[in-house]
Amino acid sequence: MTSPSCSLTKAINGFQHHKSHYPFRHLLNKMKELLADLTSGDDARAEKAIIPLVELGKVAIGPLLELTRSQNEDTRWWAIRALSASPHTQTLDLIPLLNDSSSSVRAATALAIMNHPSEEATEALIKTLYDEDTLTANLASNALVKIGSHTTPSLLKVMEEANTNVRILAIRALAEIKDHRAIPVMMKCLNNEHESAVIQYWAVQGLDKLGLDMVYINP
Repeated sequence: MTSPSCSLTKAINGFQHHKSHYPFRHLLNKMKELLADLTSGDDARAEKAIIPLVELGKVAIGPLLELTRSQNEDTRWWAIRALSASPHTQTLDLIPLLNDSSSSVRAATALAIMNHPSEEATEALIKTLYDEDTLTANLASNALVKIGSHTTPSLLKVMEEANTNVRILAIRALAEIKDHRAIPVMMKCLNNEHESAVIQYWAVQGLDKLGLDMVYINP
């Protein structure tokens, strides 16, 4: 397994190709110090390094992305935590990390995408609704809500094809998105006496959020 120190060396080497308006040597030393804290294995030190790393701006993104390729799970998690906090992070760089072997890293990635919502993440997040880790799947649902109505067609397809647990996540997202295109599916759920009570609950919530105070159920 690659050690955090090896990953840190790669990250620093990549950083040296960046230019900055700060004196380069000072910036390089600061970056080394902060990345060392981030990968120290000490949660308090790592968390304290987040804001200063973000304040370094775009130049921190490359080294942090390099750390997401570390074989050390903790290093990958903290790199994603820092990327999540940075306004310079690109969603496209986060999407592949939803396939990480670690459920905690996948969950951190879904949370990071919540902070950087983009339509380009829709397909990957839909796939993540099926994740075996409940937290990761729930965070993927939340991220889809953040993206908004662009995700409605994909969520409606999930309602047609998926098992009950995944459909619960999908209809919860649809209820929060408040897209009128979901009304027929919500009505269908309420009219199905064999439907999951949880799914029916979210169908009612969704219709209420759309301003439909009275729901007509077929006899």
